[in-house]
Amino acid sequence: MKWSDCKKGYEEFLRLEKSLSQNSVAAYVNDINKLIFFLEEEFKKVPPEKVRLMHLKKFVEWLNLKGVSPRTQARTISGIKSFFKYLLIEEKILNDPTTLLESPKVGRKLPDVLSMEEIDLLIDSVDVSKPEGQRNRAMLETLYSCGLRVSELVSLKVSNLYFDQGFIKIEGKAEKERLVPISKNAMDEITKYMEGYRKTLHISKDCTNILFLNRRGKNLSRVMVFTIIKGLAEKIGLGKKISPHTFRHSFATHLINGGADLRAVQEMLGHESILTTEIYTHIDKDYLKSTIQQFHPRS
Repeated sequence: MKWSDCKKGYEEFLRLEKSLSQNSVAAYVNDINKLIFFLEEEFKKVPPEKVRLMHLKKFVEWLNLKGVSPRTQARTISGIKSFFKYLLIEEKILNDPTTLLESPKVGRKLPDVLSMEEIDLLIDSVDVSKPEGQRNRAMLETLYSCGLRVSELVSLKVSNLYFDQGFIKIEGKAEKERLVPISKNAMDEITKYMEGYRKTLHISKDCTNILFLNRRGKNLSRVMVFTIIKGLAEKIGLGKKISPHTFRHSFATHLINGGADLRAVQEMLGHESILTTEIYTHIDKDYLKSTIQQFHPRS
């Protein structure tokens, strides 16, 4: 059995049956490529059906010696386990060698969060005298108002804006759609951008339905959004390392600290598991303390 054939089938499985994005599929396949490279270097071409727990333990040791962080090791091992589970489902192997393979213990990293004052400072620091200024204000308001991933922001469609109902439709991970409420501030900023700067652009035919565009009338890249936010943080001397995702973290934290239901926040963020959303309940210690004092029977 050839690695190339197994990888091709696995890639199709992830894309078609698991409905994963192109980036996610590439990440999983990259995990398998690491294992193949290791096996060729250390064991002289071990085919997929001959891989045993011993080989995989050596692979983990090799990752450790390479200085790979525990968090990255855990993600890579997860990818390897997924691959061999696929081979077992397809009956290409009789036993799963990853069953007893352990991942390094990784604590959950709490995300950085901006205060309301810091968010206001960032948005207010946008120079609206520049042609793209209003676009940038609209993007930041939308990121914070709706808790979007940067990929969701840059792919947001004009046809998915339902301002009369106060919602936008998001096409998230694995092509899952969700409706998210949008604030009046964000709607106002988007409207100003659409009636002003966006109308001056020569929009590419394949981007006419994309909301946020670059000066050439094409999709904004994720990197460009990172660059804009990094520049604004430096401009106000923020002193924090932030990214577009920081606005998403702040959105969720501020909602939960304000008393929002965890399930509602999960739905708005598009998290498949509520365990992912629960991390935001660990950020504000004062909030946790006040919750215990208010609701615990012995407080």
